[in-house]
Amino acid sequence: MAAAVHHVEIWVPDLSRAVTSWGWVLNRLGWKDGDGWPGGMTWTAPDGCYVVVEQSPALSAAEHDRMRPGMNHLALNAADRAEVDGIVAEAAEHGWTLMFADRHPYAGGPQHYAAFLHNTDGYELEIVAP
Repeated sequence: MAAAVHHVEIWVPDLSRAVTSWGWVLNRLGWKDGDGWPGGMTWTAPDGCYVVVEQSPALSAAEHDRMRPGMNHLALNAADRAEVDGIVAEAAEHGWTLMFADRHPYAGGPQHYAAFLHNTDGYELEIVAP
């Protein structure tokens, strides 16, 4: 069996904002709503990998800073360039802002068609076309 991601858990300072922003983009990419509980929510990809957002009572800070040690960003596959473009066109309505707009969609290099987004809580997400 090839290596694959089982799940990613993202601790967030505000669950409601996270469900709005992460939920929209994950659903937009074809992920399905999974389990929800008072402190969190999951979304599952077609391959079974899932993402958890959780507002844990054990948080040691009230803000995420992607520039500190830890995960800088999450990169997810889009079906094609049109899906990347559609997400960018709709992103602002769902709490996401395009990063590196002056170099979009090639901010990752001339052969890398992607959108780099960040949300209200400072999380970065890269949406990559094949």
